Amino acid sequence: MKRLILSLMAGSLLAGCAVGPNYQRPETAPTAAGPFVDPGTTKVSPGAAEGEWWRLFKDPVLDRLVVEALSYNTDIRQASANLKRARAQLSETRGQRLPTTGANGSYTRSRTGAESAQGALPAGVDGIESDFFQLGFDASYEIDIFGRVTRSIEAARGDVDAAQAALDAARVAIAAETARTYAQACGFAAQAEVARETVRLQTRTLELTQRLFEAGRGTVRDVDQARVLAENARAQVPQFEAERRAALYALATLTGKPPAELDAAASQCATPPGVSALIPVGDGQALLARRPDVRQAERSLAAATARVGVATAALYPSIRLLGSVSLGAQNIEDLGKGSSFNFSLGPLLSWSIPNLTAARAQVRQAEAGAEGSLAAFDGTVLTALREVEQALARYSGEIERNVALRRADAAATNAARIAILRFEAGRDSLLQRIDAERDRAGTRAALAQSNAALAEAQVALFKALGGGWESAPAPARREGPVSGS
Repeated sequence: MKRLILSLMAGSLLAGCAVGPNYQRPETAPTAAGPFVDPGTTKVSPGAAEGEWWRLFKDPVLDRLVVEALSYNTDIRQASANLKRARAQLSETRGQRLPTTGANGSYTRSRTGAESAQGALPAGVDGIESDFFQLGFDASYEIDIFGRVTRSIEAARGDVDAAQAALDAARVAIAAETARTYAQACGFAAQAEVARETVRLQTRTLELTQRLFEAGRGTVRDVDQARVLAENARAQVPQFEAERRAALYALATLTGKPPAELDAAASQCATPPGVSALIPVGDGQALLARRPDVRQAERSLAAATARVGVATAALYPSIRLLGSVSLGAQNIEDLGKGSSFNFSLGPLLSWSIPNLTAARAQVRQAEAGAEGSLAAFDGTVLTALREVEQALARYSGEIERNVALRRADAAATNAARIAILRFEAGRDSLLQRIDAERDRAGTRAALAQSNAALAEAQVALFKALGGGWESAPAPARREGPVSGS
């Protein structure tokens, strides 16, 4: 037994050598760490990006919905379960550092007949029966000379880190999708209200046009034009209402509730949320450190690199130390005696030489997997930078569009007011009044759509920045219906 312990200690000392490449985090281009380049950055702040970015909208309903989604969303729960599985696999892999042990016990009742004994039994005895009792303990330990176990643990640890990053990435995506869907519901409600107001205005114009026609001061064409405007506006209302309800149904499922359990507070929203202050975006270096998908790709690359070492170790011999002790006796009361003690110990060498074709093929497969993971990491970095630049460009463009539409709405409203006054004074025709009201209805509808698009552009920018996972609550299964307050 002493020799076995010494052999285990020697094996542990030899286990310091691990074949295969040692992982080093790949470097990114220096320009990737600098400030963002889109001209839209003049409309944001270079300060550090916010973690719980949705609170910048200063909307308590949105805050509550995002927290509920982070707690109960099914995609997040699934990602959390994947993380637990990866941790369990890491624990299993770490167990390879320990000896494999097993205990056994047996009892055997045997009989040897006279014919089988070939005359060894006394005359007149047709057979002999006997009992045998045995207790045993076996142990084996792999000496990790070439680092197969070490690299396996490195790969499993990389898988755990990648699963954690995947969970964080799911949190970023769900928080953004919840905010976007809430903004959509509010935006469609606002557009529906604009359409209803336009219906009211166009209906009054139609009634006036009808009275003028009946009084002989108009034509059928005037009546039909007024009716077209009124009916076009009326046709938009059910479309916007349908989209609003669809967004509310999606919002319910995002927060872990059946679609039938619509959030009461979200149903009352009539104005898209918005951030009035400059949005802090940081720089490329902070972005790459914060984005969970970049971290996930980097950790997957580390795991793939470690698996090259696992495959390489298969090219070399595997050495295991085997040992066993047992007690065996024909009578159970004799098991504790020295004469019942047995043991064995010694090394077991196994090697697939000279046929290493399969092992070498597995090394090439692992190397190709690591090469693919490196390409995926580089692509994820480029995607992260691209998404931020695109979000900045679209956010900047929507701000300028929104400002222009606000000026157009003010001008169209003033023009419609003047046209009504001039028409009532007999200085403008009915057609000029209808045209002015048509322009006002068009600009108001465009402004309502732009307000909704601006909110979605802000959410898209926050999503591209990759924050929101840092202080997320632990995922859980929602129990029973919960109504929004």
